[in-house]
Amino acid sequence: MWIIKNRKIFYIFSALLIISSIVSLSVWKLQLGIDFKGGSAIEVRYVDARPATDLIEKNISTVATEIGLGNYVLQSVGDTDYSIKSRMISDKERQQIENAFSDGGKSKIELKKVNSIGPLIGKEAAQKAFISIILVILCIVLFITFAFRHVSKPVQSWKYGLMAIIALAHDVIIPTGVFSILGHYLGYEVDTLFVTALLVILGFSIHDTIVVYDRIRENLKNDNTDRTKKDFETIVGESVNQTFVRSINTSMTTILALFVLYFLGPEATKHFSLALIIGVFIGTYSSIFIASALLVTVQKFQAKRELAKK
Repeated sequence: MWIIKNRKIFYIFSALLIISSIVSLSVWKLQLGIDFKGGSAIEVRYVDARPATDLIEKNISTVATEIGLGNYVLQSVGDTDYSIKSRMISDKERQQIENAFSDGGKSKIELKKVNSIGPLIGKEAAQKAFISIILVILCIVLFITFAFRHVSKPVQSWKYGLMAIIALAHDVIIPTGVFSILGHYLGYEVDTLFVTALLVILGFSIHDTIVVYDRIRENLKNDNTDRTKKDFETIVGESVNQTFVRSINTSMTTILALFVLYFLGPEATKHFSLALIIGVFIGTYSSIFIASALLVTVQKFQAKRELAKK
């Protein structure tokens, strides 16, 4: 109940996070990977034993400085492969990079894959990513409106969907803002895996929100049956309290697994797992402290407006 009574504090905290994220995105924007802005990707396979990681990184760093490669992403792929993603490169630059991978010919390599992604394809990928997020959000609104169609008092079912979408926007904006800051200071780039992480965050967050909303629906139904006639704020507060421990436990087990993936997993999934860690944490927070509290705010606003009409 204390969560709902102190909802303005959580609104202010969320507003500060959202404003900071929007400012960061406006000033620094996102560092887009080659999936979105175009570039080249090379993957090689070591025929014999793969050299030490430090040696590969040193050789690639040296050649990157020589040819002015700029920001690039070097990743280990399995036990025998290595890949690098960078700006568009010429055939001569590609040969230099291959030579760096082979340590000047000391290690035998096979060129497994060479891809070039033009700016047009990157633009199309960005558009599709944006459309996919919008479609997911739209489907969620329609589902919640349908699922809660029998809950019309004191808040209409479509407003449950609207409040859930506000919470989801909160859950997408903040991780994106964090990656904008990380991109500015640490050179973190976003790619299609980041978009995948956002979609996973949306699914995880709405799952938690629906659990709380469903408990509100059940408690409203029981209140009408028992004729106790508790006020809406009390019912929402009790519903949040009843689902609080479950939400925290579910999220903590997920976050612990993601931490293991971040610290012990391959380099290719580090940014993906970091985005999920931030998103799951923020999504759990919004489901408990924001989404349900917004229903109470809407209900009180409706009551004041109806009272003013009288």
